[in-house]
Amino acid sequence: MTIRVVKRNGEKVTFDLEKIKQALRFSGAGEVVSDKIAKQVEACIYDGISTKKIYQLAFDLLKKESYRNASRYSLKNAIMEMGPTGYPFEVFIGKIFESKGYEVQTGVMVKGKCVQHEVDVVARKPGEMMMIECKFHLDNSTKSGVQVPLYINSRFLDVKAAWEEQYGTNLNYRGGVVTNTRFSEDAIQYGSCAGLLMISWDYPDETGLKYWIDKTGFHPVTSLISLTKKEKQFLLEKNIVLCSQLEDNKHLLKGLGKTELQIRKIITEATNLMAH
Repeated sequence: MTIRVVKRNGEKVTFDLEKIKQALRFSGAGEVVSDKIAKQVEACIYDGISTKKIYQLAFDLLKKESYRNASRYSLKNAIMEMGPTGYPFEVFIGKIFESKGYEVQTGVMVKGKCVQHEVDVVARKPGEMMMIECKFHLDNSTKSGVQVPLYINSRFLDVKAAWEEQYGTNLNYRGGVVTNTRFSEDAIQYGSCAGLLMISWDYPDETGLKYWIDKTGFHPVTSLISLTKKEKQFLLEKNIVLCSQLEDNKHLLKGLGKTELQIRKIITEATNLMAH
């Protein structure tokens, strides 16, 4: 019998066991563990079950095997927890660009040729300047449509004209947009044609956001299983967005009422998660 599952947007699709296995393997779980958990999930599902329920089943089973792998498996949800505002996500993207050797500013006013613009991320390297806009969505099913790169490209062209007057025309100027969900097909088509850097959760293949995070080890604090949602929000409000920032900010964990033993457990989980 064909099992239909319900996505967050209400759409019904056929259950795909291989997708669960792939997600489990990407988390770092081996072939044997991935197959075992996938079979346990398959035994529990029923027609009309939500994808959210399936995710929770797999997450709970994986957590029993490995906190590190469970945290990596829940990475997309961890990014969602960086809301409700998009600012922590902007800081997070800025940190990833820093890891690539860029000098970064976030949330800055930039003078264009015609008007001023509030820019999420400005990234500089010798010979290169980038203007990056971050589109953060709280709903995983929300896509950034073609109007997003259209709007961002028009702003970038205004900023680029001012940069060329200020810094000259020999530098490589580029605009870009990063989203935590996905782009529509026409958004990708226009953005690519216009020369924008386009990065979504899984676009481009092998270099999308989830691959960036895994490669850099720059996991958000919202990935940590040993912290509650309320505790994670407290840290975000203190501009602590990365697991790597916790070692130097243990006083904030103490402020949350954590014991020395609990703090060591949190730091250990963060360290393990950052390991490539």
